[in-house]
Order: sequence, then C-alpha cells, then structure tokens
Amino acid sequence: MSSSSSLASLLEVELDPDRPPILRVQAPGDPTAWAAEHRDALRACVNEHGAVLVRGLGLREMEQVSAVFTATAGELMTEKEAFAPRERYSQGVYSSATWPANQPMCMHHELSYTLEIPGLMLFACLSAPGEGGATAVADAERVLQALPGALTDRFEREGWLLTRSYNDEIGASLEESFGTENPAAIEQYCRDHAIEFDWQPDGSLRTRQRRSAVVRHPVTGRRCWFNQIAFLNEWTLAPEVREYLVDIYGEDGLPFNTRFGDGSPIGEDVVQLLNATYEDHTRREPWQAGDLMLVDNVRTAHSREAFSGERQVLVAMAEPQRLADGFPTPEASQR
Repeated sequence: MSSSSSLASLLEVELDPDRPPILRVQAPGDPTAWAAEHRDALRACVNEHGAVLVRGLGLREMEQVSAVFTATAGELMTEKEAFAPRERYSQGVYSSATWPANQPMCMHHELSYTLEIPGLMLFACLSAPGEGGATAVADAERVLQALPGALTDRFEREGWLLTRSYNDEIGASLEESFGTENPAAIEQYCRDHAIEFDWQPDGSLRTRQRRSAVVRHPVTGRRCWFNQIAFLNEWTLAPEVREYLVDIYGEDGLPFNTRFGDGSPIGEDVVQLLNATYEDHTRREPWQAGDLMLVDNVRTAHSREAFSGERQVLVAMAEPQRLADGFPTPEASQR
C-alpha cells in the first residue's frame, strides 16, 4: 500500500508560508470523475499539509459541487448543534453560516463542541466576492506551541465551557440546531451528548457543555489547539453588537459565550491574545470561482474574512469521529 506521503507527492502542490497549499489543475471535462480518480492523493495532501486548495476544477453548479464533495469524501454529515443558520441545498451540502458580511468569522474548528466532530471540511466557491471573504487557515499545532504555556495548561486541565441561549432572533433556532422543536427529543439529545440544559420561564432554552481545548490528532497523535473559545466568546463580537446583545438579553443570556472550564469568565485580554496568535499563523488566498478546498478540521482552524460583493461558498462536513480525549480530565495535561 502506498504511504500517504508518496501519494501526496503525485500531486504538485505549491507551498507558500503565507498561503494555503495550492494545487493547480487544468479544467477537467468531468470534475466529479477527476475527484474520484484523485481522491486518495487529495486526502494524502490533506494529511500531509493540513489543507489544500484545488484551483482550476471549474465548479459552477450546486449539483456538481455535491457530486465532487461525495466523490472526494464519501458520505456527508448532517449538521447538528449549528451556532448560526445555514441554507441546506442537498444532503450534507450547505451554504456558509449566516453571518454579517462586514464582520469576520475568526479562526475556529467546526463543531469542536460536539461529541461527534467532522474530521474533514469541504468548501467550494461558486461566486467569489469583490473584495475579502477568504476562507483562511491556521495550523492548530503551531498555534498551540505559540500560546503561553500557563494559559494552555489551564485550558488543558479544565477544558472550555460553551454556554448557549436559544431565542427566535439571534443565532440558530432549536430546529436548526437539534433537528426538532420537541422538548422531550431535545432533552434526550442533550442527555446523550453531555449537554446540561435548563428551560427558562419564557420557554427558551439555555445549555452548557464542557469540552477539551487541546486534543491529540487521531492520526498523527500530535497535540492541537482544538476549540472555538475565541470565536464564540463575547469579546470577539464587534463592540456595538456585544453592547446591544447584553442590553437586550443580559450577560447570562447571550446567544453564545465561552468560559474557562471551571465556569469563570474569560477576559477580553485572553480573547485578544488568542485572536492575535491565530493572525500570526494565518494563511490566506482569495477565492476564485470554481475553487475547491479541503481542510483537516482537527489539525487546521479556518476562518471567513469580512467581504464585499456577492459570495457563494458551499460547505460540507465528512468523516465523523469521536475524539478519545474530547473531555478534559486531570490527566489531560500530562505530557
């Protein structure tokens, strides 16, 4: 059997410290057949580099994208516990999360707060924005190494806590997150997925879930900074947005927020440090219509930068897995 490295070498990938790995191809007559033929080599590139941007496939239609996603990754996941609404185009193929175009979605690992996480993210660009809007990437192993040891040690011991308050105005609805509005079914889902829940007097739902902030990659065994601590924290929101939400919903009723694993607040200085460290390790390349990008969701964080103009990027998740160290334990920080 060919090794991952030897398979990856079959494709000539451009490597630049400021950009994601790029594979340029001549537009094939059948992108789906090309993806199926090169599936193993593409996956080997992702294993070796953490991500790869395929340029030249000429993807133009949703049906074509869906077929290429499936040919590349097999069965696609149905999203659960979404933090923001998406439009679903076909089984496992979604729009980018609904988020203001002028507000960046900072670096994160998709669904890092769920028990069953996607191991692979797939993106395809049908329409590139006039300016900005890149899906940038950052190496989670290098980010972990760059952060202060005292901070990462604490997060490794305690994990991180995600709190959510579901309402009808901001963020994903109960239906969009849990696939149902039935209270009994939602409660059972929460019990099955280690989520604390509390129904409020007005009928809204609040949840809390504690997860590991540092995990070992399931293939390489290397330690990765794997979470959404900064992205889903109140201090990452634009100041006017945060002030509005706090005024309307109160400090404890924000649609989502993150805390240290022991429940204590995470200061603005910590969130700024996390985002600055991500920025130091960010690699970006503007989208071009027809591009395909594959991202190892554990090894590589991704973001969506602010943009202007029309942007249509389709998203899929694949290779569901439960991380052995997804829960923080007293032994987690032992190395």
